[in-house]
Amino acid sequence: MVSVRTARNQQMGPGKGKTALADRFEPAYLSLLHSGELERRVAEAYARLEACDICARECGVNRRLSAEGAGCHTGERALVSSHGPHFGEETPLVGRGGSGTIFFSWCNMSCQYCQNYEISQVGLGREVEPEELARMMLGLQSQGCHNINFVSPSHVVPQILAGLLIAAQAGLRLPLVYNTGGFDSLKTLALLDGVVDIYMPDMKYADAKAAHRLSKVRGYPAANQAAVKEMHRQVGDLTMDGRGVAQRGLLVRHLVLPDELAGTAEIVRFLRDKVSPHTYINVMAQYRPCYRANEYPPLDRTISAQEYADAVRLAQEAGLRLDQRRSRLVWTWR
Repeated sequence: MVSVRTARNQQMGPGKGKTALADRFEPAYLSLLHSGELERRVAEAYARLEACDICARECGVNRRLSAEGAGCHTGERALVSSHGPHFGEETPLVGRGGSGTIFFSWCNMSCQYCQNYEISQVGLGREVEPEELARMMLGLQSQGCHNINFVSPSHVVPQILAGLLIAAQAGLRLPLVYNTGGFDSLKTLALLDGVVDIYMPDMKYADAKAAHRLSKVRGYPAANQAAVKEMHRQVGDLTMDGRGVAQRGLLVRHLVLPDELAGTAEIVRFLRDKVSPHTYINVMAQYRPCYRANEYPPLDRTISAQEYADAVRLAQEAGLRLDQRRSRLVWTWR
């Protein structure tokens, strides 16, 4: 890995494209940059890779030497499968300029029905240095994206922080989205306090046995709920600018699974009672059998219109804020 000091001396410009930042919004990480705290957190994060406890797996592998034995199959360098403006994300992230997504390869979970299994389970992608991550961020800003959206970031937080340090020094001014499967470490979230503007965790399961069987992780509900509470403590309810573009806050994703395997009722009650009744949630209908889903019935079928409608009703009855695309989906199914 190129040192932070060496990387900081590299000259990179953010380009002259249109950047849609309204109301003079300033992302959280700039104050940490100016105080020197962001550089300190980069060093701390890399030190923790030596007996890795970056994600909730806490595998203890020295990832600075090798990826062997690591649950995420990732060593000192992050792998990226693709990056670019994305218009299929939640309504407040997309706006008119799109969400500037960076898709990381591998994952700290092993969902047996993953729709992107070539990336998350096979590891399709290439290794990148922090300097290249920074160039990606600055390029997305120059293209007019509303945010930088890190997809599957839980296992590569040190690398993200190193890239962010370089990009922020070179003029990055977009809010950051932490787009995670939700199996996150509280110790690592502490490193991200004051760095991330928008947290977008999945809440996949309310039942630990289902999580272990279908995603091969232990203790998911407890870790997930603790993480979501901490994320909300850091950034609060989702807030938007005058154009409806997200600036800061928590946005939860929940994928409806067949036969109520995801535990929707328990999850929406948790959000209402333990997080905030104003939580913004995307109740997702796009489940379809992928990867090894046929080996795990009832995941060998799509969800029904009634199953989805029931999940939406539960979220509505809890008083949660529903993503706008949800109403259009319900209409197309009627």
